[in-house]
Amino acid sequence: MRKAKITVAVITKNEERNIGPCLTCVTGWADEMLVIDGQSLDRTVTLAQGMGARVIDHPFENSFAVERNLAMRHASGDWVLHLDADDRVTGEFKKCVDDLIDRDPAVDIYKFKRKSFFLGHFMQYGGWYHYIPNLTRRSSVIFEGELHERPVSKGLTGTIDADIEHHPFGSIAQYMDRHNRYSSITAEEKFGKEGPAGARAVKKNAVGKSLKIFWKIYVKKRGYKEGMYGFIFAVLFAFTNFLVWVKYWELCQKGENR
Repeated sequence: MRKAKITVAVITKNEERNIGPCLTCVTGWADEMLVIDGQSLDRTVTLAQGMGARVIDHPFENSFAVERNLAMRHASGDWVLHLDADDRVTGEFKKCVDDLIDRDPAVDIYKFKRKSFFLGHFMQYGGWYHYIPNLTRRSSVIFEGELHERPVSKGLTGTIDADIEHHPFGSIAQYMDRHNRYSSITAEEKFGKEGPAGARAVKKNAVGKSLKIFWKIYVKKRGYKEGMYGFIFAVLFAFTNFLVWVKYWELCQKGENR
């Protein structure tokens, strides 16, 4: 039996389809289930509370680091496992955590692989099967960054040799809806930090960087091995970069017209 207490913290907004399966995976294993909800309009909160989770209502501030840090402040566990509602914790993962969590007091962060599925298909290739540092010691870690948040600590980072599953997109429409929102956040962050840029720079990044992303995913990281799934995945991620830059250009135009 592990001595350390674990809080599972889930960020949600309109996740009634996912929140039940997500919490079911950790019910009876987690010492606390905490949901940071961005004012959902569906049954997310009701379902989460019905399963025993404590819900913190907090409007989304375009920063996932803010949400993660809020979870850290409200958690009661020694460790916080940060999940998205479309994550699924496996039995193997829970066993590995139980075996590791009390061993090394110098470790503040544990990274593990997230086994991601695209339209129900496991993407072993294409760069989407990678480590995320989402098990953190509550007392000594903070998160930084907006869309791609990361934990910061003076302690060591350990590795959990087990995966969790990630099921973010059941349809192309779901992908487009989510990344339409994410691209807006990224464009606003870029404009806030860098200010306006000229049309030449925007074109270079909107076209050139998008082509490089497609090449990296489909060729360099061997996304082609996933067949049509890999091709569509590479095109969509390249298009997401294109969206970021044209939305950034739009913000530049609005800034000039003020």
